[in-house]
Amino acid sequence: MKSAQALKYTILISLVATLGGFLFGYDSGVINGTVDGLKIAFQSEDIGTGFNVASMLLGCAVGAFFAGQMADKIGRRKVLMISAICFIVSAWGSGIADSSLTFVLFRILGGLAVGAASVISPAYISEISPSEVRGRMTTIQQVAIILGLFMAFVANYLLAGAAGASTETFWLGYEAWRWMFWMELIPAVLFLVLLLLIPESPRYLVVTERISEARLVLGRLYVADMVETKITEIKDSVSDSGRPKLKDLIDSSSKRIRPIVWVGIGLATFQQLVGINVVFYYGAVLWQAVGFSESDALLINIISAGLSIAACTLTLLTVDKIGRKPILMIGSVGMAITLTIVAFAFASGEVNADGQLSLTDTYGLMALIAANAYVFFFNGTWGPVMWVMLGEMFPNQIRGSGLAIAGLFQWGSNFAITMTFPIMLATIGLAYAYGIYALFAALSVVFVWTMVRETKGVELEDMDRMNY
Repeated sequence: MKSAQALKYTILISLVATLGGFLFGYDSGVINGTVDGLKIAFQSEDIGTGFNVASMLLGCAVGAFFAGQMADKIGRRKVLMISAICFIVSAWGSGIADSSLTFVLFRILGGLAVGAASVISPAYISEISPSEVRGRMTTIQQVAIILGLFMAFVANYLLAGAAGASTETFWLGYEAWRWMFWMELIPAVLFLVLLLLIPESPRYLVVTERISEARLVLGRLYVADMVETKITEIKDSVSDSGRPKLKDLIDSSSKRIRPIVWVGIGLATFQQLVGINVVFYYGAVLWQAVGFSESDALLINIISAGLSIAACTLTLLTVDKIGRKPILMIGSVGMAITLTIVAFAFASGEVNADGQLSLTDTYGLMALIAANAYVFFFNGTWGPVMWVMLGEMFPNQIRGSGLAIAGLFQWGSNFAITMTFPIMLATIGLAYAYGIYALFAALSVVFVWTMVRETKGVELEDMDRMNY
C-alpha cells in the first residue's frame, strides 16, 4: 500500500528510468530515415546495408546479456548511467562516421546502451513499484519507447523536408541524415543528468546487505509501517542462495535450466519473430518499395508511431485490470490476422521494370490499413507486456540473470530478422516475408496458451511460487 506522496515519488523516478526507453526507441527508429544516406555515403548494397542497420543489434544482444549480470554486481542505477554515456558517444559518432566500419563501431556502442536500457529500465521500475500498479508503471516504459520512435520519425521527416532529402547537405555542411543521429544528444544528456537524482533499487540494496540505504529508499516508496516488512520479505526471497549468480538459472535438484527461463526466452524471441522491427527499421524502404515517395513514407511512419502511442496508452489503463496473458493472446491473434492480410495484399502486386512492387489503389490501401492495424496490435499487447513480464516474472534471486538470457535471445532474434529482411526483399519478396512473420504470430498463440502464467497482482517476492 502506498500513500499519495509515495505514489507520486514512484511515478517521478519511474519517468526518469523510462528515458532509457525513450532513447531505446529513438536509437532504434532513427535508422529508418537514414538508410538511403548510408547507401550513398558508404556505397553499400543489400547485404551491406542490412548489416549497417542491424549492427546496433549485435551490441544490443551483448549489452542486454551483460547488463543483467552487471546490475546484480554494481546496481541498476549505475548500469543505466553507463548506458546513458554510451548513448551520448554513439549518437555523436554515428553522425560523424566517415566509413562503414566507423559507423558500425559507433552503432554497436549504441546497441550496448539500448540492450542495457531495454532490460534494466523495466526491471528497475518493477522493483520500486507495488504489485497493484506495477504493470502500469512498467508499461510507461513501452510508451516511452514508442514516443522515442515517434520523435525519431518526426525528426527524420522534418530534417529530410528542410534539406530536400535525407541525403542532401544541411546545417554546417553535413547531410541531413547525420543530423538525424545528432538530435539524440539532447535526451541522452538529459537522461544522464537525471539519473544522478534517483535512488538505487531497494531490492538490490537489500541483496547486497546495504540495509540502512534500503530502509531510506523504501521509506519514500511505502508507508512507514510497511518498510520493515518489505525488507524481511526481500531477505527471505534470496536468503537461501546468497548473492545472485548466473548458475542460479539451473534447478539444483533436476540439474536442468528452470522452466521459467525457457518461458522468458520464448516471450523475448516471439516478440521479434513477428517482424515488428522490419516496420521500425525499414518503414521508409518498405513503403517506397510499394510506390510511395520518401516524404510520404516518412509521414506514414509518423502516423504508425502515433497509433502505437495510442495502443500503449490503452494497455497502460488495462494491464493491471485484465492481466498480462489475455492481452498477449489478443495480440497474437490480431497480429496473425493482420500480417496475413498484408502478405495477401503484397502477393497481388506486380514487379515493374524498375524492380519495385506495384500495387493497385485497392490493395495498396489494404496493405496500409492492415500494416497499421498490425502495429496497433503489437504495441497494445506484445510490445509493452513482454517487457512487463520480463521485468517481474523472475524471482528476486534470478532476476538479473534471467533478464540477461532473455535479453540476449530478444536482441539476437531481432538481429536475425533485421539482417535477413533486405535479403528477403530482394529474393523471395515482401509477400513471402510477411507470410513468414504471420506464421510466427500464429505459433505465438499456442505458446501463450500453453506456457505463460499470469503475474497480475503477484508480489515480486512471491514469483518463485508460480507454477513453473
